[in-house]
Amino acid sequence: MPDPASPALAGAAATLAAALGCGLLIGIERERRKGEGPGRALAGLRSFALVCVTGAAAALTQITGLVVAGAAFVAALGVVAYWRDRSDDPGVTTEIALLLTYLIGVLCAWSLPLAAALAAGLTALLAGRERLHRFARHWLRPAEVRDGIVLAALVLMALPLVPDRPLWGNALNPHVIVQLLALLLGVQAAAHLARRLLQARHAVALSALASGFVSSTATIATLGLAVREGRSGARLMAGGALLSCVSTLLQLLLVAAAVQPAWLAHLVWPSLSGALLALVWGGWLVRGAPPEAAAVAVEQDERMFSLKGAAAVAALLAGIQALVHALTLWLGEAGLIVGTLLGALADLHSALAAVFSAGPPAPVGHHAMMAALAVHAASKSVTAALVGGRRFALWLLPGLWGHTALAMALLWAL
Repeated sequence: MPDPASPALAGAAATLAAALGCGLLIGIERERRKGEGPGRALAGLRSFALVCVTGAAAALTQITGLVVAGAAFVAALGVVAYWRDRSDDPGVTTEIALLLTYLIGVLCAWSLPLAAALAAGLTALLAGRERLHRFARHWLRPAEVRDGIVLAALVLMALPLVPDRPLWGNALNPHVIVQLLALLLGVQAAAHLARRLLQARHAVALSALASGFVSSTATIATLGLAVREGRSGARLMAGGALLSCVSTLLQLLLVAAAVQPAWLAHLVWPSLSGALLALVWGGWLVRGAPPEAAAVAVEQDERMFSLKGAAAVAALLAGIQALVHALTLWLGEAGLIVGTLLGALADLHSALAAVFSAGPPAPVGHHAMMAALAVHAASKSVTAALVGGRRFALWLLPGLWGHTALAMALLWAL
């Protein structure tokens, strides 16, 4: 007859073994920095391993007071070690890491994968000391730090607090609007970092892809202005402009998934096919551009994003959704189409989000979507010609209308 205590013993042994492994992983990194002699740091390999196993053993007893007492003991050790440290720059990294290692040991009794992930993350954070210091002190610029704080506050504080319910029909959801604003700022920040980290030619491509998630039309206008002012070549900027259209079609799928997932089956092949054609065509334009055109294409700006610009785009989306909803209530299906076409002149995603929010896929929705794609492509064409000039428009328009026509044809066929 099998012993009923055997599974419990095996589980306890696995927990203690995992805690030992986590403690050794963290302890090896701390041992390398501990130093030698009387002035060495508080804990090394053995101390971290023992503390982690102690936390696991305390958790296995299921005595809450024992777990709390163990944490208090480890914290007291850290306080005493810091008080006795006579170095010029004592710091508290090792002391905090020791307490966290104890808690990782406790966590091993509840969730081994989570404890292991936390141990690996802590070790990576400790091992990256020099790189993190260089990143914070020398690589980051003051404006980038301020923008990062704003973005973190928006995502971690404002977004969870705003109500998640529409204020008028299916439109004007404050949570969705703030979520969109955070997405726009995050994409702009990614584009800024791409410009700083990558070579000019690659930075133009990735920056255009990222900026397209914010506004492909605005990206085309910005790149066209660079051509008109002589800061870059027409072919390179046209390639970047076409790559921003890839983001337009990919974001269309994201909007559909968020607003009305039933539309995804109708959009996935038209969107992906059009995006692939724009990606290949735009990549060919970028790769074939003269190297000297890329050398002056990327301007370094200390700000990671434009808060006013992103807020304006988010407000535009909310306004267009409200307009389409009002026209639909007034004119029915005709109002949906008219509102969608008016909205597509400014922003395709906000216009089509209103189509998605109107309900599941229907013939009128397909017609409104195809018309919106054509109107949006025409709006981009006019913008390219007026801002970037004739040469910029000639490089851009074939690819722009080629991928738009492919997406529209597949929408019609499906």
